[in-house]
Amino acid sequence: MTDFNSILLVGCGNMGGAMLRGWLASGIAPASFTIVDPQLDSAPQGVTLLRDYPQGAFDAILLGVKPQMLDAVAGDVAPLAGKDTVILSMLAGVELDTLQARFPAAKGYVRVMPNLAASLGKSPVGMAESGLDDAQRDALAALMDRLGAAEWIAEAQFNLVTALAGSGPGFVYRFIDALAAGGANLGLPPETAQRLALAMVEGASALAAQSADSPAILAQRVASPGGTTEAGLKVLDDGAAMARLVEETLRAARDRGEELAEMARNQG
Repeated sequence: MTDFNSILLVGCGNMGGAMLRGWLASGIAPASFTIVDPQLDSAPQGVTLLRDYPQGAFDAILLGVKPQMLDAVAGDVAPLAGKDTVILSMLAGVELDTLQARFPAAKGYVRVMPNLAASLGKSPVGMAESGLDDAQRDALAALMDRLGAAEWIAEAQFNLVTALAGSGPGFVYRFIDALAAGGANLGLPPETAQRLALAMVEGASALAAQSADSPAILAQRVASPGGTTEAGLKVLDDGAAMARLVEETLRAARDRGEELAEMARNQG
């Protein structure tokens, strides 16, 4: 099995929905997808939406429920995971060994961590696997590349990648909100401040993505000696305030992933 022609989504909330929209926008046929979600009101046209679990096996099963619900769904999902099925999991903290213990008949197991930009095909997708051969790894990477940029990583680093690439948009949104709030507090109309902050971040990100220079170098180039940017950067750089805050933010998110992993190991 090197193609993913039938994919079952177990739960289709914010992240699962973003992945589905990204795959559909990339040209994958809606008939390739089946959703099992008792809470979902509707699905994109051509996608099968079920309240109960279907019969038969699937090429891939994407687990999109909360990590704490793994054991609640495992009993129903396991019969659908045959010898050619790959289990895909975006359950934060749930390790490959835990997946293998819940779905022992599956072909392979892959942890995936995109973010909501998957709906636009603009998400990094961290992946860690066990049980796949080279052809299957390539096929899985091609599937995830449709959502942005897929990258294989060591599982030992997965919780940190989750903090950076998965939770990261939440931190960026908070920074954008802070920029807009700061502009408004200093006198701009709030709507104007928000529009400027969003447009600025979009442009800066696009430029950084295509530049051969690192963001650190780009920041230096924006900051003319004695100018306005340099004055603002001095505030962020004083005592490495911003660097320390971001590192602590990532550490907290990573450590929560470790806690969730321990909880998953102790379930069942």
